[in-house]
Amino acid sequence: MERPHILYLIDVLASTHGGAEGILLKIVKMLPQRYRCSVATFSPNPSIVPVDLFPCPVHLFPIQRMYDWRAMKEAARLYGLIRRERYSIVHTFFPASDLLGGVVAKLAGCPLLISSRRDMGLLRSSAHWMAYRAARGMYDQVHAVSESVRLFHIEQDRLNPGKVITIPNGADVDEIDKTPASDFRGELGLASVPVVVSVANIRPVKGIDQLVRTAAIVRNSVPEVRFLVIGAVQDSDYFAGVQKLASELGVSESVVFAGARTDVPGVLKGCNIFYLSSVSEGLSNAMLEAMACALPCVATEVGGNAELIGEQRCGYLTPSNDAEAAARRIIQLLQDPALAVRMGREGRQIVESRFSIKAMMNRLTGLYDALLEGAGSHTAVRSESERRFLAS
Repeated sequence: MERPHILYLIDVLASTHGGAEGILLKIVKMLPQRYRCSVATFSPNPSIVPVDLFPCPVHLFPIQRMYDWRAMKEAARLYGLIRRERYSIVHTFFPASDLLGGVVAKLAGCPLLISSRRDMGLLRSSAHWMAYRAARGMYDQVHAVSESVRLFHIEQDRLNPGKVITIPNGADVDEIDKTPASDFRGELGLASVPVVVSVANIRPVKGIDQLVRTAAIVRNSVPEVRFLVIGAVQDSDYFAGVQKLASELGVSESVVFAGARTDVPGVLKGCNIFYLSSVSEGLSNAMLEAMACALPCVATEVGGNAELIGEQRCGYLTPSNDAEAAARRIIQLLQDPALAVRMGREGRQIVESRFSIKAMMNRLTGLYDALLEGAGSHTAVRSESERRFLAS
């Protein structure tokens, strides 16, 4: 019997160190042998697509804008690929893939179309909002990264709730445990100071300006503290403003921008607290990794963050854009090491029991199996997927 062939279609594929790209790489590597898979991307710069990291074919359809003649040309090429390979499922990530790719998949006769929703509409334009509502009946299933994201898209896109399934991200605890601790403290001159770490690419949605304000308040109580930001600069103007703010508040030496790194779990293992200052989130992969490394977490109460932290078991939630509230919680954890250790251990247990990569893959493949078996209704599919997930 021929194995089902899945095409994963994603807008941009430039880095696999985090975000949806990192999760996609994990899915492809861990997909059971009863499936085949391929990856396709609309990345406008094919030269930076990390093709060699994927253990499957990667197809490039570079487009700059969704609605010009070049996009139509690439859409025609994608149509030909889907017809030729006879994919059983096309699984899309982000607007161009959801909308342009979804239409092409349906026109090409792909039996099943799945859309992955990973944020609170962050990347959408006004045209996207209208298009998503118009296309809501096109998807056989929609996978939301958190329950908050699920409810948001049901309301905003007017989706059938029975079609929208929550599949949280998963942390690869085995791989994290194998990662050696990093010597970043010696490298960055942070040998004997408490370190509050944030893993986030530098752009407005990540609230790095609020992190700087928080650092200024924390330093009044813990002068030796350092805030370490790991992530690439994706908005240079915003970063310039953040640096100016740090200078004005006198914390330029207290906030260390380390850039993008490939040893993030190793760095996390050597820090004291994880801080997520985002103004919007779907479900933070970075916080999952921090919890897997047994770090207590302080995070803004946005998106799916509450679904990770829960009732202050492994950290604290604070209002978005409230530096004083975040600072109070960070100071509390710095001044009570026993509490920090206890919360860190609780976070690790939460990841192991509910947010492991194994749980994510069991849930995902259970849904694939049910769809391919021709379940009687989307509601039945969801019930079956819940049973499989809870049993995993």
